Amino acid sequence: MIHPHFAFFGRRWRRGPTAALSMLGAAAIALAYLAPGAPRANASRDLCAARLTVTSLGDPLPHTALHLAAGKSLTIVALGSSSTYGTGASKPEYSYPSRLAALLHARYPNADIRVLNRGVGGEFVGETTRRIASEVIGDKPDLVIWQVGTNDVLHDADPEQVMASVRAGITQLHQAGADVILMDLQYAPAVLAHPQYRAMERGLWATAKSTGVALFHRFALMRDWTEHRNMKMSAMVSADHLHMTDASYDCLARQLSGSILRDTRVATDIAANG
Repeated sequence: MIHPHFAFFGRRWRRGPTAALSMLGAAAIALAYLAPGAPRANASRDLCAARLTVTSLGDPLPHTALHLAAGKSLTIVALGSSSTYGTGASKPEYSYPSRLAALLHARYPNADIRVLNRGVGGEFVGETTRRIASEVIGDKPDLVIWQVGTNDVLHDADPEQVMASVRAGITQLHQAGADVILMDLQYAPAVLAHPQYRAMERGLWATAKSTGVALFHRFALMRDWTEHRNMKMSAMVSADHLHMTDASYDCLARQLSGSILRDTRVATDIAANG
């Protein structure tokens, strides 16, 4: 079975805005979100809703689909920086990998599924790529969810160099037999202040297409919540104007789990029908 606490095996946050400021903002939002009268499970699904065009992964997850269809064990590695580690969440169990583990456990209560958090706060893509051999491959992942690009945007990195590192990492993961989902930038004021985010978004889309991996459109999803749904920026992003909150991490995990389950069903149907 899934052990949700397994999902918080990361290192400490090393760069960027202070964790204390982020945690204070997240705690205030968490109190409002979890207080009596706040949205419960059904209401939060409505709060998290988004268009299918935003949540579609674009490419199937064949290894993940086969493992789920056969009832085999499934190992998911959440790879990335602070928004994978869980900076902004009031508790470790409110990070998106922990919430993803809980949601998958609810869907497959008898399955042996692990969600391992390999997030390192403040990390650039080159550093993450170098960690794949030592901190990811050994876990023998069936699926790797790689959140990438935000810190590089905040430091005005060259998107072409970033994409070269992403492609090198994808090659390693494919050689290890893992499905890959790239997760793009968060829609947050600190990111929007850097015009380079547009080139990074385009680069991630093109890289996903050229390497045949899935892309989870976090940027478009978060923008959709603010423009078309009932989530204000102040509820979605912490006081540091960058990191997500308990509420938005929960919504992220809900949409990501839904996308994984929907796309693995599609892949299973394709395999069954030849």
